[in-house]
Amino acid sequence: MKKEYLSAPLPFVGQKRMFASKFKEVLKQYPDDAVYVDLFGGSGLLSHIVKHEKPGAMVVYNDYDNYRKRLDNISRTNMLLSDFRQIAEGIPRGKKITGDARERIFCRIEQEEKEWGYVDFITISSSLMFSMKYKMSVDEMRKEVLYNNIRKTDYPVAEDYLDGLEITGQDYREVFNRYKDVPGVVFLVDPPYLSTDVSTYTMSWGLSDYLDVLTILHGHPFIYFTSNKSSLVELCRWMGRHPGMGDPFRNASVMEFNAHMNYQSSYTDMMLYCPAA
Repeated sequence: MKKEYLSAPLPFVGQKRMFASKFKEVLKQYPDDAVYVDLFGGSGLLSHIVKHEKPGAMVVYNDYDNYRKRLDNISRTNMLLSDFRQIAEGIPRGKKITGDARERIFCRIEQEEKEWGYVDFITISSSLMFSMKYKMSVDEMRKEVLYNNIRKTDYPVAEDYLDGLEITGQDYREVFNRYKDVPGVVFLVDPPYLSTDVSTYTMSWGLSDYLDVLTILHGHPFIYFTSNKSSLVELCRWMGRHPGMGDPFRNASVMEFNAHMNYQSSYTDMMLYCPAA
């Protein structure tokens, strides 16, 4: 692994690019030769950074959302975007794509699905919509306004991005049970945020699922991500004040990052970490 990526090669909801530098600093407090298990691997960015910073470590990337397939199809996605640029030629940047141009874009996507059997809807949505609005089918996209935000250059083919990682694609509980008894194992825990849009994930997600994740933190070093939108940390502090319950973050340190979705919406990302069990 030669190049270190500080953002994922392709768009992904919830990727930790804004936290990359802080994450690297926190990693210095963890062993160089531990087993790191990225339970909610997402875009693989956390796993990639760990392997680059700690090349002697074993890093397990749980690619439950099959980000690998999107990476494997970058060249096809670039061809689609190239065709979109031609279709939208003459439409000012950031302006609506309407009429014949709009319909030609949908026809091109449908052609790709028919001939190739796969379309990276998350990536093309990021070029045709605003504010991280991703749609997963042509039918869903037809309900939205399209804009000429089409990426001007091709996405680089990131052949080395997942080099050196142990890759699986299972429910996080199965992955946790496989590694929970490994001495010194470190869990990277970045579940879908509560009270946010999870429509692009392959899993369903609710409050009980979110709380279930907390049970895996006990007795293990971890790095855990959440946001102030979930009120999870507040809930755990409340649990810690009541006998018999306990706060799973009682020994954890916290770092925060103010994130902006657009000029009207912002929230605070939180990284809680505990280097020792």
